[in-house]
Amino acid sequence: MCHYWYTFYLEVMAVLEVTARQFRDNQRVCFEQADNGSQIVIKRGRKKSYILMPISQYNFDVTPELLKQIEISRQQIREGKCITCKTKEDLIAHLDSL
Repeated sequence: MCHYWYTFYLEVMAVLEVTARQFRDNQRVCFEQADNGSQIVIKRGRKKSYILMPISQYNFDVTPELLKQIEISRQQIREGKCITCKTKEDLIAHLDSL
């Protein structure tokens, strides 16, 4: 089974949640925290959230190899060769089992 996407979650040092107003009032601090490896979640209203992180921190280039890996992963999902976590507790239990 493909565990490719877990890498992103395991690399995060800290998650800081701020409101849109807190972000506007403290942009410099938020950017510095993101530069230091923290993941900044900006909450806008009740249903919208955004993540602030440096682009250079992760490779966002869409290469032929990445497209191939994405298609392989999609095929594994269609075939049921994946792990589905419906709750936060399910995800934590799965990650603890690795």
